[in-house]
Amino acid sequence: MDEGERSYLDAGAQRDDAIDPRTSFRESAAVSDPTVYERFTETWPDAWRRAAACLEWDRDPQTVLGGEPPAYEWFPDGRLNAAVNCVDRHVETRPNQLAVRWVGRRGEQRSYTYADLSRAVNAAAAGLRELGVDAGDVVTLYLPMIPELPVAMLACARLGAVHNVVFAGLSAEALAARLDAADSTVLITCDGYYRRGDAFNQKSRADTARVRSEVDLAATVVVDRLGDALEVSLGPDEVDYGALCASHEGTTVDPVTRRATDRLFVMYTSGTTGQPTGVEHTTGGYLSHVAWTTRTVLDVRPTDTYFCAADIGWVTGHSYGVYGPLAVGTTVLMDEGFSDTPDRIAERIDRHDVTVFYTSPTTIRSLVKRGAAALEEYDCSSIRLLGTVGESITPETWHWYRDHVGDGETPVVDTWWQTETGAILLATLPGVTPMKPGAVGPPLPGIDALVVDEDGDPVDPGEPGVLTLTAPWPGMCRGRHAGDDRTRTGDDRTRETDWVETDDGWRYRTGDRAVVDEDGYVRILGRVDDVLKASGTRFSVGTLEAAIVGVDGVVEAAAVTDDRGAIVAYVVTRSDGRPRADHREAIAAAVETDVVAAAVPDQIVFTTDLPKTRSGKVMRRLLADVARDEALGDVSALRNPEIVGEIASAVREDASTPE
Repeated sequence: MDEGERSYLDAGAQRDDAIDPRTSFRESAAVSDPTVYERFTETWPDAWRRAAACLEWDRDPQTVLGGEPPAYEWFPDGRLNAAVNCVDRHVETRPNQLAVRWVGRRGEQRSYTYADLSRAVNAAAAGLRELGVDAGDVVTLYLPMIPELPVAMLACARLGAVHNVVFAGLSAEALAARLDAADSTVLITCDGYYRRGDAFNQKSRADTARVRSEVDLAATVVVDRLGDALEVSLGPDEVDYGALCASHEGTTVDPVTRRATDRLFVMYTSGTTGQPTGVEHTTGGYLSHVAWTTRTVLDVRPTDTYFCAADIGWVTGHSYGVYGPLAVGTTVLMDEGFSDTPDRIAERIDRHDVTVFYTSPTTIRSLVKRGAAALEEYDCSSIRLLGTVGESITPETWHWYRDHVGDGETPVVDTWWQTETGAILLATLPGVTPMKPGAVGPPLPGIDALVVDEDGDPVDPGEPGVLTLTAPWPGMCRGRHAGDDRTRTGDDRTRETDWVETDDGWRYRTGDRAVVDEDGYVRILGRVDDVLKASGTRFSVGTLEAAIVGVDGVVEAAAVTDDRGAIVAYVVTRSDGRPRADHREAIAAAVETDVVAAAVPDQIVFTTDLPKTRSGKVMRRLLADVARDEALGDVSALRNPEIVGEIASAVREDASTPE
């Protein structure tokens, strides 16, 4: 452990005692029996049958876990269809229940009952089948947050095809790389979409990608999102989505049964440069895991109105924006413009009576920055549970979220998982486990996690190390591939990337540093490679940023080094973004006290925001480019690209200001 990390932990970053769920919530929670942990331990892996029981199977699995480690296979002899589980079975019992309520950037609204969703999915599936899409083919989706995106995903699933969703904000180069890597057969895109009030031509970017791509697409399907606001012409191998579906209106497509181990989707995790790496998830294990955790961790039920503020272009949107909640059979609120205007949270909760809300700490901090007064005109009393996902949330932000978006007693479920894990692995069970602000919680029942040192040996409680998983889980990725290199979980490349064999068996390496307390609660400290070095002292970026955010009035912080190795901290304060006169001194004092004197930033740049992707992640790479006065990398994935120029100006102004 480095000196900075030790100082941070000794400063008492874990300041809050455990908070029990209130009795009224516990009594009605999906899981309220604390012996669930013991039962999973005693009967593992058979205990995971209860996750499989969340689904409807064409052939019930007799085997829970198969395959040779680490090429594990979940429910390998089971057969099912994901679209049936997310649509058909709900139509049979409650066809008129609202499945998806969509709100567009300009206030447009569309609602789909489960019967409506079934008709839309069947028509889209019939259209794709007409274009030659068959089981196992890959369909790439390059769409914004419009209903056609989940409809197309489920249409692919109905056919047994594999979908490859590419975030709509990524560049033409990124799309081309993903088309090639996935060996796509069909591309579904749109004419354009509204971004910050302006019509943006998405098809032109898709056209550029097709020229640069090496795959021979059977067709490109184009959704008309903008109507008269943007005129586009279709080529001979391009098809209008609306006309295609209309020609198959009323058609029923028999769902293709799939092995549980067959691919459901592939998702590419790299940035917009370099060779993208695909993470593949399977139909049975993945869908079981996301359905089970949606019900037990997020406590979502069919009577809820559920809002996951994540773009479907990222894995959170897949797992907890589409597959998990629709498998449970709830009503999903889908907001096209949320990423541009996250301060609309309270208005959306009020207008649509949202009961369960799942978002990132970055979004919560945007609310903190505006202040509680901005929420006062809205009624958020419908909220029953709050969730958070992404980077670590500080205790201060956790309490603010609970007090001002919740009612001060609302359960807040902090969750940890990754694209590779597919679903939530660490979190409290809100009807059972006490909450600890700043800690994601213990491993879920059936999940075995261990924090180890550099030699792979378990560390003592309170000592930081690397988070590893020592047993497989249903939502785990089936394999990785990069371009034509299609390796599976058991292959050498994936072993080198994710798994390590020890005397005690195989372990999955998460790449996250963490600390576990005496009660088994895990607190994530940041990525293993997120380390700064100053004056010969190594310390994690996460500990430095957490110390800065702990200063009164500071909402967000991001730290990088410049070309000389000096530490530059970008700091966002509440409301107007203007710092108090003593903020610099307070930040320096907090860092020196909570981390180490060597970690005190050499330069503090105050800004109104940080560059963030539409999934809410701070893009530190661009901040490093600014600090080093280097050419900026690709900004196409940002939801607020204009902030980069503002920050660069602030850096220049700060540098020219005499001490």
